[in-house]
Amino acid sequence: MGDRWHVEVDRSVCIGSGMCVNHAPDGFRLDTARQSHPVDDDADANEKVLAAAEGCPVEAIMITLIGSGEPVFPPEE
Repeated sequence: MGDRWHVEVDRSVCIGSGMCVNHAPDGFRLDTARQSHPVDDDADANEKVLAAAEGCPVEAIMITLIGSGEPVFPPEE
């Protein structure tokens, strides 16, 4: 069994660029206010969701490992 992630979008930071939906159309949706939401808050580790987080122009997407809370993205510095 692989890693499970908790995915959050900081909607106070999200600018509605839609890049997350382009990278991971099964992982994110934009609401009527063009704010991003994960389709599932808790999901299996997924390269497309990680690419969406990395490609977010304002780094509004946070991914942590379920259980440990260890950050996946953005990485700790």
